[in-house]
Amino acid sequence: MTAPHSTAAPARPPVPFDQLRDRLRAVVGAAHVLTDPRATRRYSRGYRFGQGRVEAVVRPGSLVEQWRAFQACVEAGRIVIMQAANTGLTGGSTPDGNDYDRPVVVISTLRMTAVHLIEGGRQVICLPGASLDQLERMLKPLGREPHSVIGSSCIGASVVGGVCNNSGGSLIQRGPAYTQMALYARVGADGRVELVNHLGVALGDDPETVLARVEAGDFQPGEILADDRRQASDGDYARRVRDVDADSPARFNADPDRLFEASGSAGKAVVFAVRLDTFAAAGETGVFYIGASDPAVLTRIRRDILSDFEHLPVAGEYMHRDCYDIARKYGKDTFLAIRTLGTGRIGQLFGMKSRFDAFVEDLGFLPKYLGDRLLQFASGLFPEHLPARMNQYRDRFEHHLMLKMSGEGVEEARAYLARTLTDDAAAFFECTPDEGARAFLHRFAAAGAAVRYRAVHHRQVSDIVALDIALRRNDRDWMEVLPEDVRRPILKSLYYGHFFCHVFHQDYIVAKGHDPVALEHRMWDLLDQRRAAYPAEHNVGHLYKASPAQAAHFKRLDPCNCLNPGIGMTSRRAEWV
Repeated sequence: MTAPHSTAAPARPPVPFDQLRDRLRAVVGAAHVLTDPRATRRYSRGYRFGQGRVEAVVRPGSLVEQWRAFQACVEAGRIVIMQAANTGLTGGSTPDGNDYDRPVVVISTLRMTAVHLIEGGRQVICLPGASLDQLERMLKPLGREPHSVIGSSCIGASVVGGVCNNSGGSLIQRGPAYTQMALYARVGADGRVELVNHLGVALGDDPETVLARVEAGDFQPGEILADDRRQASDGDYARRVRDVDADSPARFNADPDRLFEASGSAGKAVVFAVRLDTFAAAGETGVFYIGASDPAVLTRIRRDILSDFEHLPVAGEYMHRDCYDIARKYGKDTFLAIRTLGTGRIGQLFGMKSRFDAFVEDLGFLPKYLGDRLLQFASGLFPEHLPARMNQYRDRFEHHLMLKMSGEGVEEARAYLARTLTDDAAAFFECTPDEGARAFLHRFAAAGAAVRYRAVHHRQVSDIVALDIALRRNDRDWMEVLPEDVRRPILKSLYYGHFFCHVFHQDYIVAKGHDPVALEHRMWDLLDQRRAAYPAEHNVGHLYKASPAQAAHFKRLDPCNCLNPGIGMTSRRAEWV
């Protein structure tokens, strides 16, 4: 369904908005074409970063409607930004400012949530609005799991969004979200919309028939094709992560070997469905909580386990004590909400908060960040939520590692830690099931804690510099030491991450009166000196510069530059001018 093109056609002159609006309403219904700034607010502002003016937000209710809405926007000369849950941390699914050369329309995919189990549940086909949490719940009765089971899933992240952003994932044995099997649309160099079916399912040639059949699951086992040339997961990751002497990162967004059509597309294609592998759920599991005063102790544990253990860990998550403290206070309401309501309701709560924030903003006379401040006050009314043994380790140790093992790996880790951690400089305890669940949830609540801190202390905070970096697998000096001139304007430095993958999240809360952008660029210089790769798993968004490999990938997918222009600090203008 595709044809190669070598040169871009001239940009289409934008048609009057009322004509486009009427056409979109005819496609999706008037209730699902949003134009009032109050209604579009939650779609035009990123979870942590990024905002800009949108002409409209379109919410199609079927893949055919999505196809027709996309065609209408392209033919009207509009920029299109595809958006699912809008949970990204680098602003990659919202506009960034108002300096685009064409009007911007956001197409939200949240109404299309179907998931189809195929191959007896060993694989799935997910529509663009399907969430990780939804997929996890669907697979659980089958004893299987998706590539990631917590983290972004807590705030409703979509499966397709993870693939498009080469998102990471905390599960060491599975690697980042990746597939070579997708159904997507692109705009060719001649300016025409075309559908590409690399889903590995024989569905015919008519685009709307293909889309309707995929949505309905209208295909037979004989129409599901086996294709040994195309992968539905990153099957090589376990081998890569074990190579602790390799002088390169295990995973990072710009890895040229992981940029394939929809995978790593960062909004430069309109993805309708992806086909992914699922994984057998771990059986008996055990969580070990490790504290250390010297980071070298954790370095040794990482290298020993990855090099010598027969069984890879399920997960290994790191937190610095300062991050522990901030997450304990400013991530408490997220922790409690997930514990009480489950991950499936968190996306709805974020939507409610966004609408409340818009209401407060419109009134104009209420305090800034009122929603965050009320939630923070309310969280303080609840009793301590972290286990006593964890808090005791917080007092004893600067560095914290949560190690999750399964099956025979539990005893393997138990014996190793008992003979390795024998002095006061490091210790461990084996968590009860409740302690283990709380430990990992506390770690993942840290991702939003800096945002809450910024809101509550906005008079003292300029902004957040949020970096996610991938260190070389052989890098033993993983704990950052900042020069004094870089450290001076930072109020808080939060270090946490996926320790065995050597992927770290580093959030710096910058004091008022200092330039966060200048500070971030200074930090990039330091990371370059360490030969780190960044971003590691949140994709470039509008915070990072795309690598040459990424920029080339974007241009191949979108030669007209009408989809999410400016991503990765590339050109915002038609035809990449």
